[in-house]
Amino acid sequence: MDEKTLREISQSNAGAADRQRAFFNRVFGWMFAGLGVSALLAYHTAKSGVLLKNPNLPIVLFFATIALVFILSFAINKMSALVATLCFVGYAALNGVMLSSVLYVYTMSSVMQAFCATALMFGATGLYGYVTRRDLTSVGSFLFMALIGIIIASLLNMFFRSGALDFAISIIGVIIFVGLTAYDVQKIKQLAFAHGEGALDGETAEKASILGALTLYLDFINLFLYVLRFLGNRNNR
Repeated sequence: MDEKTLREISQSNAGAADRQRAFFNRVFGWMFAGLGVSALLAYHTAKSGVLLKNPNLPIVLFFATIALVFILSFAINKMSALVATLCFVGYAALNGVMLSSVLYVYTMSSVMQAFCATALMFGATGLYGYVTRRDLTSVGSFLFMALIGIIIASLLNMFFRSGALDFAISIIGVIIFVGLTAYDVQKIKQLAFAHGEGALDGETAEKASILGALTLYLDFINLFLYVLRFLGNRNNR
């Protein structure tokens, strides 16, 4: 193999690596942007007391956020990258308004502690998902089944109001979303490789990065809520 061919291969590999990094940067950039929008809206909504003045608003917001998640998850191939981005930002904003309720229930110090603990766990497990050579597909499937079970248990506990069951749900919820974070980061890594090898064109890659950001955003928020349930100190109101 001559020097020119080696140089071309090296340049091709460098270009693929650059595209992979760019894809990862977009995914995490949009995820952090979504978290920032949610945090900002949560703070200002809690400060204004909008949810307290409009008790039916959380129900409307809940169904609106569920609708946006389903639209992004199942109809993203039919929309442009711009529309997908706007849907994601809109979801993060509406979810931020809903999340303002935690500032009524828990002290600000415990919310910050839970956020920091979540960031550390998310970072550590995300790194594991990126560097591990183990295929986490079977783990992800098991965790998804466990997630369905914990949702059912949470709904039942709304009627039983068992403190012990609530404690168990909080611990299991943390374990599930720690595992899902590693699994989802590995899936996004595979998408990044596909983009680097040219399997995803520009528009498709943009939409894939938004969907990846939504996935990681949901992992982070759910992990945060379960950590908060486990560690949070409630306001004396």
